[in-house]
Amino acid sequence: MAYLSEATRKPVTVATLAKMKAAGEKFTVLTTYDASFATLLSRCGVDVILVGDSLGMVLQGHDSTLPVSIDDMVYHVACVQRGNETTLIMADLPFMGTATIEQCLQWSGRLMAAGAHMVKIEGGGWLADTVRALKRCGIPVCAHLGLTPQSVNAFGGYRVQGRDDAQAQAIIADAKALEAAGADVLLFECIPRALTKRIMAEVHIPVIGIGAAPECDGQVLVLHDILGVSPGKPARFVKNFLAGRTDGVEGAVRAYVAAVKDGSFPAAEHCFE
Repeated sequence: MAYLSEATRKPVTVATLAKMKAAGEKFTVLTTYDASFATLLSRCGVDVILVGDSLGMVLQGHDSTLPVSIDDMVYHVACVQRGNETTLIMADLPFMGTATIEQCLQWSGRLMAAGAHMVKIEGGGWLADTVRALKRCGIPVCAHLGLTPQSVNAFGGYRVQGRDDAQAQAIIADAKALEAAGADVLLFECIPRALTKRIMAEVHIPVIGIGAAPECDGQVLVLHDILGVSPGKPARFVKNFLAGRTDGVEGAVRAYVAAVKDGSFPAAEHCFE
């Protein structure tokens, strides 16, 4: 598949992702947190930059995303916006950002004003009213289901979700409820491949996976993970795209984009059965 050069590439929007899904074209998502990498990712053809609260772990050195503040997120979104060229910017709403609808609207407004094009929120069907409120204000929404890192203490660790029937049915119901409320995109993290495929047969909006299934419309990884520089042991769904290469960071990013586009990543070993 040929990729557009940065000179001819049009800005990626929420509508673009829907069109790519309809056409059966995979899209790519990577995290980044600064202007320099935002420019690089955009020029390498990454479709979506996620300014993730993962910055708490890979930049700030915390052992979870929970200490990340809304001020941290606004700062990094603004940095990314300055370096971005054509890529859609998605921003995480940090821990406790959905505690009330009012707080969610206020914090989401700050992220959008800083340069985000979409916010990502973690949680289930109970967020349906929040999604409706965001949509009324013109804020596109990605709903994150499955392993939601902000709930790590409730889960008792970073564990695969949806392996028993009760959990699976709950995730299916949540996905349907959030789509009905107006979510533009769903993101599934660390759920069994079979469950991902079941849900995708029942929803119509684009689905991003991380440790979910190659059948997802898009895939996301943390930039530091594909470069092999994240602290700690890599998760099962991670692949180091820099290892063994001689064309550097740009080559690794382009290899990730190509592997997602042609369906070779993720492979079976990156998923949970």
